[in-house]
Amino acid sequence: MKINWGTAIVLVFIGFITFIMYFVVRMNTNKKYEHDLVTEEYYKKELAFQKEIDAEKNSRALPNNVFIKKTPIGLSITFPEEKEFQKISGVISLYRPSNKQLDFSIPINLERNTIIIPDENMIEGKWKITVDWKYEDIHYLYKKSFTY
Repeated sequence: MKINWGTAIVLVFIGFITFIMYFVVRMNTNKKYEHDLVTEEYYKKELAFQKEIDAEKNSRALPNNVFIKKTPIGLSITFPEEKEFQKISGVISLYRPSNKQLDFSIPINLERNTIIIPDENMIEGKWKITVDWKYEDIHYLYKKSFTY
């Protein structure tokens, strides 16, 4: 039996469509591949995200925001001078995108308006810092990516 080129093209298209439909049906019916986009506690997470947005807005509204600077002894994080450092509390989180084992968080306990993270805790490369702090019941959030 001889098949001309027109019949061959139609057979290839039918084979391709069958192949694609097989995977579409398999992915939609297999419980292993859940693809729901909504989380279980959607509203609770949305409220937490809104609080984060509000804290970032509070931080941007400050005349002097948190200032980060590399020094010879480590990473210096300076809080606004107009705030009393004794009333500042919170957490500083450092995230290393390339290595999860290097991530760490430290509580904010200030003896002056600057805190220094020692050089031995910091390895050269890209870091993301999140300073989640509170002053007189107002939450502030400062996020920044930097290269150390």
